[in-house]
Amino acid sequence: FLSLIFCLGTGLSDASPDEGLIEDLTIEDKAVEQLAEGLLSHYLPDLQRSKQALQELTQNQVVLLDTLEQEISKFKECHSMLDINALFTEAKHYHAKLVNIRKEMLMLHEKTSKLKKRALKLQQKRQKEELEREQQREKEFEREKQLTAKPAKRT
Repeated sequence: FLSLIFCLGTGLSDASPDEGLIEDLTIEDKAVEQLAEGLLSHYLPDLQRSKQALQELTQNQVVLLDTLEQEISKFKECHSMLDINALFTEAKHYHAKLVNIRKEMLMLHEKTSKLKKRALKLQQKRQKEELEREQQREKEFEREKQLTAKPAKRT
């Protein structure tokens, strides 16, 4: 098919070069035009279908890229959610530690209050014992004073 176009396009024919040169050119031009039209009509529908298929493919690729970007953003959100979950877990852990520390502080406060009360009672008991000893000494001193012989008064 292509060799026929080549032969017609180069002007090869059985007649001599001087005979019907103009006629041959118009016939050759018509033949080339017809062959080109035939070639186009033969391949153009396939090329148009290929063009349409490529356009659809390109559109599908754009849709696929958009979908892929959305999925990537979902994965990023999921990853950030994992980070947030880790932070919440850590916050719960530290909250539990704070609760334990608060319990210990309350327990220590109760113990110190009890110890203060006990110390106050012991101090009051010691003061009472000291007061009793002092009173006992005074009684003994008074007793000794009364037992001590006194000279009689001269009248």
